[in-house]
Amino acid sequence: MTQDGRPRLLDLFCGAGGAAMGYHRAGFDVVGVDIKPQPRYPFAFWQRDALEVLRCREGEEFEMGYFDAIHASPPCQAYSSLTGWGKGRSEKTHPDLVAETRDLLRATGLPYVIENVEGAPLENAVRICGQALGLRVRRHRYFESNVMLLVPECQHPEPPVIVVRGSIGRKVFDPRRKAIAPTLDEARLVMEMPWASKDELTQAIPPAYTELIGHQLISHIRARSAA
Repeated sequence: MTQDGRPRLLDLFCGAGGAAMGYHRAGFDVVGVDIKPQPRYPFAFWQRDALEVLRCREGEEFEMGYFDAIHASPPCQAYSSLTGWGKGRSEKTHPDLVAETRDLLRATGLPYVIENVEGAPLENAVRICGQALGLRVRRHRYFESNVMLLVPECQHPEPPVIVVRGSIGRKVFDPRRKAIAPTLDEARLVMEMPWASKDELTQAIPPAYTELIGHQLISHIRARSAA
């Protein structure tokens, strides 16, 4: 933990920081890691291979004892039906890293969360729906953890949901899905990520998701420390 008592969270495959902001709002001090530069990431950032970081041992650059919990969002394109021309094609062109990430996370002995899309090989995952959290973006995402997570049931109330995908910037209405493609400013607003670019928004999750999870992780960490 930090000197002021904030638990530290390692955010792997961090992207632009939607998940990180949620954990920050829950009370974590966050450090992000991604193999690509993330100039708009809102917290401390290291450009590294996430799996190599997990393989670090005591005394090395990323000693796991420095952290209290880990979040990982391995690339989702191998599982997403929206990638390329279907799942079979994307499996050939994008890495499937969930199983290896899980093995390395378990070896740390720390509380962990793995986030991904429907179809990813997560174990005992819970689903979070943005509309169930009061957001106008639906964006179903799945979370596996070695800590029990409680999440609200999925809800799809009116008015129409906003879809934050490649259609950002084209004000179109999809009558079949009752969905609206937003402007960039609207997408930033509903995703709670005013710092993010269009491409970053399409890959991110709103901070509200991990704020919900983060409070539960902190309760678990404190209970374990007190035991």
